[in-house]
Amino acid sequence: MTQTAAILIIGNEILSGRTQDTNANFIALQLEELGITLKEIRVIPDIHETIIATAQQFHKGYDYVFTTGGIGPTHDDITAECIAKAFAVKLEQNARAYEILLAHYGAENLTDARLKMAQIPVGAALIHNPVSAAPGFKIENVFVMAGVPKIMQAMWEHVKTFLAAGEPIISVTVSCGLPESAMAEQLGVIQERYPALSIGSYPYFRMGAGGVSFVIRGTDKAAIDKAAQEIVAAVQKMGSAVSLF
Repeated sequence: MTQTAAILIIGNEILSGRTQDTNANFIALQLEELGITLKEIRVIPDIHETIIATAQQFHKGYDYVFTTGGIGPTHDDITAECIAKAFAVKLEQNARAYEILLAHYGAENLTDARLKMAQIPVGAALIHNPVSAAPGFKIENVFVMAGVPKIMQAMWEHVKTFLAAGEPIISVTVSCGLPESAMAEQLGVIQERYPALSIGSYPYFRMGAGGVSFVIRGTDKAAIDKAAQEIVAAVQKMGSAVSLF
């Protein structure tokens, strides 16, 4: 069975527009390579009740949940304590996390603020952080990672070892110069014939000319190829040039 996933981006700085999120795009592409279907991406503020409720909802609704942001040393880094509350477990200083931070900073530089990053929900497994040492963690199907893209991507290498990969998701694109509406009815008919595939329609305008790209996604290459050829035939019947890639 195909595994499902959701991404939870946590941080007021994302919602304010001061920081542009790139983590969701990175994780989405990684999941596609692993054959895990991403169902939802949500951006939420640094509010206890919102984080707790969303984590509980996603935990129950998806096979995997990936969160980024809110596990640093400052007062507004509240993700760890919220995830602990979502799972009704205590948040406490993790012995292994403490050892990691001690080795990285040294006793003289291991301040109370930095020690905060050793606070981990009881029962969680640590996620290795080769960049700045402070670990993320995994509790059941929820993976909690840093918000800084470089650190999150480094953590992802460890996260991947926990995931059950499915069949790789394949995509084929059919592009033509027709307006999107010209193919609307025919595209619906083709989608009904291939319910296991996802067929999307994406209009474009570039270099003074408009058109539309139809993207067929799924795990069955033979079905994807057949659906693509049906779209190509329909487009050609309408007199438009078409490219397939």
